[in-house]
Amino acid sequence: MTSLGKTLFTSGLIVVAVAVSGCGSPTSTASPTTSVSVSPSVSTSPSTSPSASAAVSTDLKPISVSGKFGAKPKVTIKAPFAVDKTRFDVLVQGKGHKVGEGAVVKVNYYGSNGRTGKLFQETFSGKQPATFSLDGVVAGFRLGLQNQRVGSRILVAMPGSDGYDAAGGQAEIGVEVGDTLVFVVDIIDGSVSGPTGAAITPKAGLPKVTDSDGKPAIAIPAGDPPASMQVQPLTAGTGAKVAATDIIVVRYLGVSWKTGKVIEDKYAAMDSGPLADTISGWKKGLVGKKVGQRLLLVLPPDEAYPQGSNNPPVEAGDTLVYVIDLLYASAAA
Repeated sequence: MTSLGKTLFTSGLIVVAVAVSGCGSPTSTASPTTSVSVSPSVSTSPSTSPSASAAVSTDLKPISVSGKFGAKPKVTIKAPFAVDKTRFDVLVQGKGHKVGEGAVVKVNYYGSNGRTGKLFQETFSGKQPATFSLDGVVAGFRLGLQNQRVGSRILVAMPGSDGYDAAGGQAEIGVEVGDTLVFVVDIIDGSVSGPTGAAITPKAGLPKVTDSDGKPAIAIPAGDPPASMQVQPLTAGTGAKVAATDIIVVRYLGVSWKTGKVIEDKYAAMDSGPLADTISGWKKGLVGKKVGQRLLLVLPPDEAYPQGSNNPPVEAGDTLVYVIDLLYASAAA
């Protein structure tokens, strides 16, 4: 996921994963903790792993889990356990919105090694959930969590090919190539996929926003731009209110009032970073707004780029118009 760079954010989604959680996540290139690195001495041949000789299961019956959502689970595995492909089971059905493909999620997880049945890492005890993009985790974790609802507890088991095999295992936490990984995951929160809540009719005289397949377009009206900043919600939103110190996840489109041309188009993929690192108009316009809102901002030069900018291409004195979808917000650590 790209960052908004000089334009708005100074860093990308990794800020969410590290700064919010204070710990790592099950990434595709490193272990679930930021302090554990891949050991180059681990064999990459599945045939040398003790897991290779375990009977391969086509279900999750050898795993039992007890405990309520939000509490550290008790996990028992009839080891050695290996699974044929990534499989998952919804242990507690949440009532929140679904987290889609590539969503940002905030979770607690309990990870065990199927070969040994032993825990290798969990976040419940430290009361520091992990926050990350599903695009940045191993395939099995992504497959188990995408399209699940916030508030759900999910049991996920994945073969080494969908876990840490590509990284040569994780020797420091006892995971070898070929080991099946077993996770119990509580989905605490997650980004919405687009605007939520009832539509709001904008006041007259503002740029017109139309929507095609979820992507907005902005038409600049004739005449001079307003002298003062304009903040117009286009949907009501359904989530928490954004604080000035939050890290936010957004999609957005920026247009020059002078030319009507697009200066920034960030709807292909989500972008994220601290709200405090954005331009003045964003800092003022987004505070207090709800996750799920689509917002129209009209920013005079002093609220955007008074001297102009090369990136994005903005002439000095130009008013900018943004449509922003607020997808997620979380307090920084």
